[in-house]
Amino acid sequence: MQLRKMMLVLTALGAMSGFMVGCGDEEGTSNTCSTNDDCAGTEICHPTAGVCVTTCESGSDCPDTAKTCAPLGGTGTDAATKICQCSTDVLCNGGTDSDSTDLVCSTLDNVCVTKCTADSDCSGDRTCNTGSGQCEEGDTTGDTCSGEGLSTCTYGEICTASVCAAPPTPTCQNYTSFPNKADLGTTGPIIFKTELVSAQTDSFCASSAPKRLRIRVSAYSNTAFPQTSAELSKFFYVQTDGGRQNAPISSSSGNYTVTGTNRDRADIIVSLCVGATSTTNSAGFYFSGGNFACHTSNYQ
Repeated sequence: MQLRKMMLVLTALGAMSGFMVGCGDEEGTSNTCSTNDDCAGTEICHPTAGVCVTTCESGSDCPDTAKTCAPLGGTGTDAATKICQCSTDVLCNGGTDSDSTDLVCSTLDNVCVTKCTADSDCSGDRTCNTGSGQCEEGDTTGDTCSGEGLSTCTYGEICTASVCAAPPTPTCQNYTSFPNKADLGTTGPIIFKTELVSAQTDSFCASSAPKRLRIRVSAYSNTAFPQTSAELSKFFYVQTDGGRQNAPISSSSGNYTVTGTNRDRADIIVSLCVGATSTTNSAGFYFSGGNFACHTSNYQ
């Protein structure tokens, strides 16, 4: 029992020093493995992450970096064995008071691992998303998924009608006139849904264009969205002539909502002012490094 407690303490200290959870090697290295024999007595070799992980009976056996005690899962002989699993990148790196950013909580394995920088850092047929530092499954286009946003799809894809697919190809005039296409990509926040919330005259808009369109833009990101919309940067609204500006977001409550364990989803209501007799509008939206989303609003 004393040995087990000592190993748990070493595990927690190792993770806060930039190690993977369950590792206790010299600083800057990680305890990779291929079999359980490569790991300490309280650890097993994670079959897909390829690192030693601490076994547990409850969350109290686990370090703060990976506090969830849950079955390993899968089909191997250790599938029912409970291991300490992580929940956020921040905790993997030692919490909010730590300056470390070397680790990520693997979205596939739920264990803290060193950020990858190339495909060679990943096991099997996994590939490295250099933007997030996550090893991901290969192209999941056409694979089934559930819900919306990233779901189980490869970063840059979206779950559409329960199937992983690339976001819709933009064809609106806003996109064809847009001169800064080099700003787009698949590593920044990915917009997966846009929808018209309301269209009505109110005090937000000037008398020259009194009708206010409220359009909800939903996106996911591999880095946490900020606490407030005022801190949101590089989120743009693109006009039909290709001109862009910072997307106008009201500071009123309800116009900026962030959810997810890692604050990885944002639902943002953008306010656009149009003429009193206007009944249709074309708008473009994007985050720097992300996809371009066209949205057509029809209203009275």
